[in-house]
Amino acid sequence: MGLFGSKEKPEDLMYNAMSFMDKNQPKGAISLFNKILKQDSTNVEALLNKGLALNQIKKYTDSVTCFDKLLEINPKDAQAYNNKGIAMAEMGNIQNAAECYDKAIEADPKYAPSYFNKGVLLDKLQEHEEALATLEKAISVDSRKPNAMVYKGIVLGKMKRHEEALNCFQNICKKYPNNQDAFFQKGVQLAELGKHEKALDVFEEILKKFKGNVNVIYAKSRSKAALEMYPEALELLKQAISKNPKIIRVWAKEEPIFTKLHSNDQFRKLVKL
Repeated sequence: MGLFGSKEKPEDLMYNAMSFMDKNQPKGAISLFNKILKQDSTNVEALLNKGLALNQIKKYTDSVTCFDKLLEINPKDAQAYNNKGIAMAEMGNIQNAAECYDKAIEADPKYAPSYFNKGVLLDKLQEHEEALATLEKAISVDSRKPNAMVYKGIVLGKMKRHEEALNCFQNICKKYPNNQDAFFQKGVQLAELGKHEKALDVFEEILKKFKGNVNVIYAKSRSKAALEMYPEALELLKQAISKNPKIIRVWAKEEPIFTKLHSNDQFRKLVKL
């Protein structure tokens, strides 16, 4: 209740809830969305944003309930279908997630996030050609955001189309010079093409801004090893393992570039060979 027992106005509750969302405090927002929905269970703005907040805190079953209520009110709500698809994918319900993305696209063919999320899902299913086509559709629908472009480059890299991937990331870096994901992936593709000196220039530039980035440290170690700069490679690998031992040890054991170090005592100790 508000002052002197008066009912809190939905618009005031919504303003405060969205302030919590802007501050990345979804739990605080959810309590206010619940107050709005107690007054009006069909408030579509509250239902949508409560679902988004529940997705943030990984309460996917509850978020699906919100999106289903939205779809009862408006069966053509592309945003509800898309975000329900995200929740389904996170719960491992791949078939339902794909259906949600398709329904979102059918409801609004110009809603780019549905194409992007479908492309990501297809990539995870190793359906790279279809993923690429879907991501290209996302870019054609909305070329203002770089996320689909970045993921397109990643998929091209997985398909061993490294020159195309490098070209993709170079174009993103020109258009979005502060996009660190694209800049890092540019370095990765340079390394895949055997251009390790140029890759190291990229990784070192990133580490000036993000000193503790474990992926960049590992990538730098990998390129140093490729150039047979083994003491530096091992020191960087040690740093990376200290930050994420489980994952980095698996990567290092499986990495062909490190094969020549398999007889090295320091390497064997680091990765627990």
